[in-house]
Amino acid sequence: MSEGKKSQRRLCRVAAMQYVYAWSINRPNDLVDDLTVFFDGLEEERDYYSFAEELVHGIIEYSDEIDDKIMALAKNWDFERIAKIDLAILRLATYELLYRKDIPPVVTINEAIDLSKEFSTAESRRFVNGILDRLKASLDRPSRTASWE
Repeated sequence: MSEGKKSQRRLCRVAAMQYVYAWSINRPNDLVDDLTVFFDGLEEERDYYSFAEELVHGIIEYSDEIDDKIMALAKNWDFERIAKIDLAILRLATYELLYRKDIPPVVTINEAIDLSKEFSTAESRRFVNGILDRLKASLDRPSRTASWE
């Protein structure tokens, strides 16, 4: 993958994580309008963030299943006490692990850890890594390659 594509994907994950964070605090009445305002405020044209938009729509569509999976994996953690930024990162990565078989699980986990390093704390990084490692272990697909089922 080219460096430009890799950094674009990273920026899209950042944008998706930021939107999901805001969405978790204040769910909009009109998602389409809210996404328009969000993407208009970003540095690049909206088309640049098409991967981010795919992620956001997927996370929101499957939010109940994603949250159930996170709750099941976050043993001894009260779901409501998980930091909102960590929850946004976990929702993003959980969506990718469960529903985006075109992305190798190790890529998703590495990206989530990098987001934790950049936007959260060292303790959060370990928490996020632990949850996602448990999820990865439950997947029925290779960790290092994409599958196109």
